[in-house]
Amino acid sequence: MIRNKWVAALVAGMLLGNAAWAGATELYNKKSLYRNILVYEDDGLRCMKFGRTTGSRQSCIQLSDHDKLIFNYTKMMMAALYLNPEPKHILIVGLGGGTLPSALRKLFPASQIDVVEIDPAVAEVAQRFFYFSSTGNTKVFEEDGRVFVKRALKQKAKYDLVMLDAFDHEYIPEHMLTKEFLLEVRGLLTEKGVLAANTFSSSRLYDYESATYYSVFGDFYRLNKNNRVILLRKGGLPAMSEIVGNAKKFEDRFRPLDTGKHELLPLLAVESGWPADTKILTDQYSPSNLLNAQR
Repeated sequence: MIRNKWVAALVAGMLLGNAAWAGATELYNKKSLYRNILVYEDDGLRCMKFGRTTGSRQSCIQLSDHDKLIFNYTKMMMAALYLNPEPKHILIVGLGGGTLPSALRKLFPASQIDVVEIDPAVAEVAQRFFYFSSTGNTKVFEEDGRVFVKRALKQKAKYDLVMLDAFDHEYIPEHMLTKEFLLEVRGLLTEKGVLAANTFSSSRLYDYESATYYSVFGDFYRLNKNNRVILLRKGGLPAMSEIVGNAKKFEDRFRPLDTGKHELLPLLAVESGWPADTKILTDQYSPSNLLNAQR
């Protein structure tokens, strides 16, 4: 019975994808070294997705207003600035359509933004179709995110803000879910550096991810709305009073992004409550391909 329901849901999802695609205009369809990349326009949006009829959209922009953030998770990622309002050196792992680096560059034009993207075709699409540019203080490094982090550690690089937003066609690559990787990322953070990570809000990996992040950083904030965004600050979380004060400073600056404290602050909560015997994800134990199915 459960299997029949799962099959029915899968078929319904595929039909929905085909129905949605029926009214769309295809702009780009290419198989890269890593995935099939599709760019299309529909109902005033231009979107990128991996695959034609299945899979989630990776990025979208509103054609009439490029500044507006479309996805809830991108808005929630901006709440990282409530924990560190003046990042001078920013690292973003995962480019997509360039939504996050483009927004941050407008907020902090003098800050250095390093973006890591493993797929050169994605970087090409972001610049060609999503108005992203890697000029001035914004640099794109076409390589695996973990390889970049390891090299940056050796070079003693430091970042005030790190955003993890790397996804393949299924989920976050498993080698960027482990305790060892998070320890490497922790080594890149400045004294009060902030980490923001985009994850699923409903999957069998949820408790494993929570326990793994806690094992490296201790308490962390999370925001749940479709996706879960994990927020933490090296050296301990700031008090809510500090976060509220910083949120007020960004209210006018966040308005073009179509978000603000009225939306983000109610979503903030300290993450806790996973089972005590939950295994920590490690380089030796990271079965994300088995655990990332929806609950």
